[in-house]
Amino acid sequence: MEYKISIISGIVTFFVVFLVDYFAILLPKTKVISGKKTKKNKKKETTIMELEYLKNRFKLDLFKVDLDYCIKWFAFLNSFIISITSTIIMLIPWNMIFQLMIGFVLLMGLIYSLYELFGRHLVKKGWTR
Repeated sequence: MEYKISIISGIVTFFVVFLVDYFAILLPKTKVISGKKTKKNKKKETTIMELEYLKNRFKLDLFKVDLDYCIKWFAFLNSFIISITSTIIMLIPWNMIFQLMIGFVLLMGLIYSLYELFGRHLVKKGWTR
């Protein structure tokens, strides 16, 4: 009976954290879609760090990339990473040091793997140079 309660509380925690993070991440990033204009060349530059990483890693062409699509997926991926990590850490009954170490390893692994998959998806869409 205790396992059922802990599983249900873990699932509820995951969905609550996921929804709160998704909208907390999505709303500020929708204001950045147009980008900033530099004074030198009046060209729009993106200020989305995730897109800059994928641009450099996978040689993406920012003029082909649909920013609305990417921002929604970045918000989804980031909120998924945060909610999975926080839910797993809250369910581990160990010392704080071990929780932090596991959380760090889990966080880095999820970030690398999910952004690698998303970057390959963007390459398959044909948004490279």
